Amino acid sequence: MRIWQTVEITTFGRRSGRPRRIETWRYRADGRYWLSGSPGRRDWYANLVAHPDFVLHVDGKDFPVRARPVTDPDERAHILGTIVPALDWAGSLESWLDGSPLVEIGHRVEGT
Repeated sequence: MRIWQTVEITTFGRRSGRPRRIETWRYRADGRYWLSGSPGRRDWYANLVAHPDFVLHVDGKDFPVRARPVTDPDERAHILGTIVPALDWAGSLESWLDGSPLVEIGHRVEGT
């Protein structure tokens, strides 16, 4: 079973507040879902830090969810240590730890 899936997300611009829909990869690790990407700066990550509520589009359905940016070094090492070795194209774990965004996809309770 693959640990990743191509999905689309709609974030809201950190300055403009306008919706931005992009394609990205969702990963499954530790029984939870995550967004990440190869090392580098990502606008979607900056948008989620500023506005954590976003929409996950998967299998023709839209799910309102909340992002939890993962900045704790131990948690990042654990989760990326699960994801990266399973990707034959990913490169080194160290480069992902140093420069990749990592966000847990959480459930959003309406009205909060």
